[in-house]
Amino acid sequence: MSDLIAFCGIDCAGCKGFIATQKADPKMKKAVAEEWSKEYGHPFKPEDINCLGCAPSDGPHLAYCDVCEIRKCGIQKKVQNCAYCAEYKCGKLEKYHEIAPQAKGRLERIRKRINKK
Repeated sequence: MSDLIAFCGIDCAGCKGFIATQKADPKMKKAVAEEWSKEYGHPFKPEDINCLGCAPSDGPHLAYCDVCEIRKCGIQKKVQNCAYCAEYKCGKLEKYHEIAPQAKGRLERIRKRINKK
């Protein structure tokens, strides 16, 4: 598991947007924008695909990161990701995990590891 786990449980290092940003690959950014536009019903443009991961507060992020309630909450609570939150799991997170079960599973595995300590 990557060290770049977003507050919601997405593995940033495995995210196509993160990878395209790291590679500075315009063709890959275009392909990701097209794929995500279809998948999420939002009109992404290649220039929207510019992200260094969710948790860092500085540097580029996907435009949605600026309005993401889960990210805002994680930053405010100063947690590494939601698995470390005393209020895990909240309604915002549960709603998101309905469309991202892999992110939920990732946070659940982190919680188990935390609780063993």
